[in-house]
Order: sequence, then C-alpha cells, then structure tokens
Amino acid sequence: MTRYQFLKNAGFTGASLWSLLACVSEDDKFITANEIINTPSTAPTSPNTTPPVSTTPGTTTKTADVTKFISTADLNKITGTKLKIDLSLTANKTLLNQGGYQRFNNTYVVALSKAGLYIAAPVLCTHDPLKDVIYSNEEWYCTAHGARFTLAGKGLNKNGNKGLVVYKTATDGKTLVIY
Repeated sequence: MTRYQFLKNAGFTGASLWSLLACVSEDDKFITANEIINTPSTAPTSPNTTPPVSTTPGTTTKTADVTKFISTADLNKITGTKLKIDLSLTANKTLLNQGGYQRFNNTYVVALSKAGLYIAAPVLCTHDPLKDVIYSNEEWYCTAHGARFTLAGKGLNKNGNKGLVVYKTATDGKTLVIY
C-alpha cells in the first residue's frame, strides 16, 4: 500500500489529502502500513515503553556484535554522554535484537542494525522539525514527509537533502551509551 492509498483509506480527501502528500516526491520510498504496524521495531506509543515482540518458534534471533563491546571501565570514561540505556531492563528488550529500535525521551531513536551495531539519531527531522524519525530497512526514515537518510546520516532523497546528525554509541553489553 502506498502512502496515498493509506491516506485515502484513512478518509483523507481533497485539500487535506493534498497537503499531506505535498512533501512527497517521486524518489521517496514508501513504507507500507503493514510494515509499520506488524514489525517488532515499531516505535513505542509513549516514551520508554516497548511494543510487544512476537517470536516464531524455531527461529534464531540475531543480537549485537560482541566483538564491538568495550570494557565497563572504558565505557565509564566516555564524556559528553547524551543518554545511558540499561540493556538489562525489560523495557529496552527491543534493542537486543537486530532490526529492533526504540525512542527515548522523545529525543533519540536508538537501534541495533542488521550488522549488529548500535546506532542512534535524533527523532527530529531536518526536513521539517517534526519528531517522526524512525529506523526502518537499514536507514533512518521520517514518517511525516518521507525523508530518508543513510545510517551515517546522509540524505537519500530530496526531503533528506539536509542530512541527519548521527550520534556515537558504545556498549559493554549491559549499558549502552549515546554520546
């Protein structure tokens, strides 16, 4: 389902539909409604809550690349920390599986990439200052206007041409630090 079809099915017509589609260009990648609703990496509805995660019996869950972990002593030496996340908390369990992401304090979106690396970016989009950036299909994506960014923050389409700040991350396997 395209964004247009989704909005039409939601009851938008005329000027309201046009205004919602005005910022979408041909090179935008559309995310289907089912992808947003049915994936375990769906953004929580409120800060610091975790959406339900379903697992299929017999499947293997991919986790973080342990070769990239640092010692707790080195983790504690990091300055300029923006956020510390306790990975042992049930509320943060989506960050233990590759492809999972979570929003924190309505300020940061943090994910475990398919490569097993923790990544973080602001939820505030540079195209239009709306807090709608999520992690999807190995890129940062703004659900408001379709702006797309690489995991390094480079814009992938017209709406993402300003780029996106990407934060550094480090973990010892128990605590994740965004800085």
